[in-house]
Amino acid sequence: MMKANIVVVGSSNTDMIIKLDRIPKPGETRLGGEFLTAAGGKGANQAVAAARAGGSVAFVARVGQDMFGEQAVAGLVENGVDVQFVQFDKAPSGVALIFVGEDGENSIAVGSGANAKLSPADVRKAKAAIADADVVVMQLESPLETVETAARLAAAGGATVILNPAPAQPLSDKLLKHITILTPNESETELLTGVRISDDASCVRAADILRARGVETVIITLGSQGAFVASPTLSERVPGYSAKPVDTTAAGDTFNGALAVALAERVSILEAVRFANAAGAISVTRVGAQPSAPTRREIEKLVKGKLSRTDAPAKHSKNGSLANGGSRRRAVASP
Repeated sequence: MMKANIVVVGSSNTDMIIKLDRIPKPGETRLGGEFLTAAGGKGANQAVAAARAGGSVAFVARVGQDMFGEQAVAGLVENGVDVQFVQFDKAPSGVALIFVGEDGENSIAVGSGANAKLSPADVRKAKAAIADADVVVMQLESPLETVETAARLAAAGGATVILNPAPAQPLSDKLLKHITILTPNESETELLTGVRISDDASCVRAADILRARGVETVIITLGSQGAFVASPTLSERVPGYSAKPVDTTAAGDTFNGALAVALAERVSILEAVRFANAAGAISVTRVGAQPSAPTRREIEKLVKGKLSRTDAPAKHSKNGSLANGGSRRRAVASP
């Protein structure tokens, strides 16, 4: 079986993690925390998660000409990620300062560094890879104009376009009309729609708002409660898997990476979300972002089986459809 062909456009950071009994309050200093560093950045996390889940992954990013940048690229290569579109910049590598409490919850501050220099021109250098991709994944730790360029190119090439709208910020209809699947968590959903997520009915209301703005399918991630899927043909909650959280930092990134692989392998949207839920559940039982991403075998062991391919095409035609039965909008011209 050919590997899922995935391009991830996004950020690469070095995570500096302090484990504490609880996250400090504003103005408070807490002592006694364990310190460690790990590779991170939402884009890099998703690329590694997809590679470990069985995908063939290319990553488009910028890192600094420093120790952190060199370590980040080496880690990506070690995990089987294609780094030909990762460029070194004079700006320092991105860093994330992360507090993790005993309950596994976290608080994060990011210094963007070279991530802020990722440009539309950088994305266009990967145009051929994007055109050949089954799935293209993006987040919002990169400049918005760069994300918009990636979305346009991916949609024009017929790829399934996944946008993980994190960190949360308002998004234009110009961007959303190119998005096949939007994957906000509860707080991101509220920022984008004004709807506070409290139950399935509120998920439906929020998803309706986003789909009216051009998004084809909305998957609202709900932590241990699973995820709510709203597509042109269904609205359904997919239950999560029980896990004792140690560090939830990369749960969403791992979910998105695994989701991309499953969709590229032509499974139904519900089966893809079950696969992604399992990957995310495993990740929270481990410390660190990229180190927490599970292997394909680990995910399949939790879901108790391998993915079942459908007969749907891996890529969209101009008038094609998703494997979940949703209609695909007309492709738009690339810049």
